[in-house]
Amino acid sequence: MKYYFYGTGRRKNAVARVRLYTGRGKFTVNGKSLEEYFPSPSLRGVVEEPLNATSTLGNFDVATTVRGGGISGQAGAIRHGLARALTVADSNNRSPLKKLGFLTRDPRMKERRKYGLKKARKAPQFSKR
Repeated sequence: MKYYFYGTGRRKNAVARVRLYTGRGKFTVNGKSLEEYFPSPSLRGVVEEPLNATSTLGNFDVATTVRGGGISGQAGAIRHGLARALTVADSNNRSPLKKLGFLTRDPRMKERRKYGLKKARKAPQFSKR
């Protein structure tokens, strides 16, 4: 049994479960490599930001499972979970991650649809007669 540090990350409707193992920097997301799951380099950059901020990029193997939301929300959720796992691994990592805002959950979500409306705020066309 391998020992790991755990963190749950959330953004919009995406939820990520992140496990940090001591290793060489191998990244898996839902059983795929990071490059395979996030083809966009900008999203890969978002995911790796906490490791770069704490300069621990090659020290951990990261295994994540992520569900819900879109690809961008999933990347943000992984970043949040990774930051939380890094603070569990070493409490000295907390201050640089907090300063960059990686420990704060992004609360923006899709607003719910209200009855009588077509979408959250879009009303049907008004007709005087």
